[in-house]
Amino acid sequence: MAGWFEISQSKDEQFRFVLKAGNGEIILTSELYKAKASALNGIESVQKNCTDDKRYERLEAKNGKPYFNLKAANHQIIGSSQFYGSEQSRDKGIESVKANGISTVIKELLD
Repeated sequence: MAGWFEISQSKDEQFRFVLKAGNGEIILTSELYKAKASALNGIESVQKNCTDDKRYERLEAKNGKPYFNLKAANHQIIGSSQFYGSEQSRDKGIESVKANGISTVIKELLD
């Protein structure tokens, strides 16, 4: 099964999206946006940039856990991953975003 995007709203009425793999696991999380249209633009940016390996910033958190950011051409962060147990796991996460980020399925989890 292919991945999909989900848009939800936080308690303070801001919007965020997540990219889920075909197994339902979250593989990328966006920042908070004030408008739903901005979150949709973020999804479009993921779709446009996810297949380009140069758009991935491979990082290590202060606790030593690897993670990554997906960046747009203007170097703004589009989304961030979870923390992984190894660099190999992080790299698999990147491959999953590359494979699932082109999805056109958007599920709205809004009230």
